[in-house]
Amino acid sequence: MADLNHVTLIGRLTRDAELKYTSGGQAVCKFSIAVNRRKKNGDQWEDEANFFDIVVWGRQGESLHPYLVKGKMVGVDGELRQDRWQQDGQNRSKVEIVTNYLQLLGGGPSAGDRQNYQNNNSSMQEPHSYSSSKDDGFTDDIPF
Repeated sequence: MADLNHVTLIGRLTRDAELKYTSGGQAVCKFSIAVNRRKKNGDQWEDEANFFDIVVWGRQGESLHPYLVKGKMVGVDGELRQDRWQQDGQNRSKVEIVTNYLQLLGGGPSAGDRQNYQNNNSSMQEPHSYSSSKDDGFTDDIPF
């Protein structure tokens, strides 16, 4: 049987995203999200926050960067990657989630911006907005 490495999370950004470039010119956008888990403690329900580091590479990261602000809710679909290095003679490691798909969700700043972004197919869809002040083509006389 093949191995499986797949993660899907919905959470809020804990800080504004950082956009940097590698020495080869590749864009890398990094941020963290908080995902709450409800658990029962006696008769009370409590929220327990879990924090995850997210990485978005390339054009997708550049396109998303302006929208990835503290408090914004996002849906992330990706895979776990473990980075390993040595620091002061000690082995270190860190697990990050590298996105394959990211969706901006409601809440936080720019709540009206609902747009989908996907690797190598980055497209912005204009959000639908409905206003009662516009003429919808219907008269006030209802025939029933």
